[in-house]
Amino acid sequence: MYQKFTTTLIGAAAAVALLGTAATAETWRAWNIHSEGHPNTAAMDRFAELVEEKTDGEVTIEVFHGGVLGSQPDALEQVRLGAIEVGNFNLGPIGPMVKEANLVSLPFIFKSVPHMFRVLEGEAGDMVSDAMGQAGLLPLAWVDAGARSFYTQKPINTPDDVAGLKIRVMNNDLYTAMISAMGGNPSPMAFGEVYQSLKTGVVDGAENNFPSFKNVAHYEVTTNYSLSEHLIIPECICVNTSKFEALSPELQDAVRAAAEEAGLYQRELWAVQSEQARKDVEAAGVMVNEIADKTPFQDAMVAVYDDYLAANPDMRKLVEIAQSTE
Repeated sequence: MYQKFTTTLIGAAAAVALLGTAATAETWRAWNIHSEGHPNTAAMDRFAELVEEKTDGEVTIEVFHGGVLGSQPDALEQVRLGAIEVGNFNLGPIGPMVKEANLVSLPFIFKSVPHMFRVLEGEAGDMVSDAMGQAGLLPLAWVDAGARSFYTQKPINTPDDVAGLKIRVMNNDLYTAMISAMGGNPSPMAFGEVYQSLKTGVVDGAENNFPSFKNVAHYEVTTNYSLSEHLIIPECICVNTSKFEALSPELQDAVRAAAEEAGLYQRELWAVQSEQARKDVEAAGVMVNEIADKTPFQDAMVAVYDDYLAANPDMRKLVEIAQSTE
């Protein structure tokens, strides 16, 4: 009788434990604007696999690709509110809601893509992460989105080569100020209009990374790609802050480790895709121009930085830390 009673108690305890595990298991949704074949899509799928593996199924993630859960502005707000738990976001659109994120939109703030990652994985990155976390968007990993460079009908080696040119840029005051500081004429316009505008001479040039330059066929209507790398704006794997902080410390560590591993995987895929895109446009006849010294470009941005910091004096320390990072 005693043995039967004990067995019953053990069975009941096991059932309660199983129920408890099921009750605490988390199922999260993740937003990704990219489609099949993009490095970020593969990385987000890897992230979901790693989270399930590293948490022993206590947290699972269903990734929705191609922006099916809404536009990026909508998804940003949904992740902030916790309606969606995870998102793969470009930092550019985060700037208006978290001013510290605007660091990456300052022209020539980074010397190279590796330098950008060193900055974001150091003190400056901690400051950006803390501010984003307070806004409800906690970055778990930084991922590569390439470096934007100029493409025109002539090589660009110095800021003087930009003077007088009409250059399409994204609609952001910092980007238009960048072109104006070099004596050019900034021409913000919808991305879908750029090909025809380059073809007909409405604009003399534009700027983007190698994969985008290739994928939208802008290489067909320009002859030179100059490696200014003036804007290096990364993306992040971000999670709703409250959802993340509700996890146990052990689960937080596991989810963060999964994001960091997926982020490194994305960087590898991006490097391969970017290098292939460069080879493809060169094979199509585009001249890729290495800029030996970017110091004149950085010097030309002094007025842009002065104006920005005059309007945002509390950003000065963050900018100085980024600039002093080796």
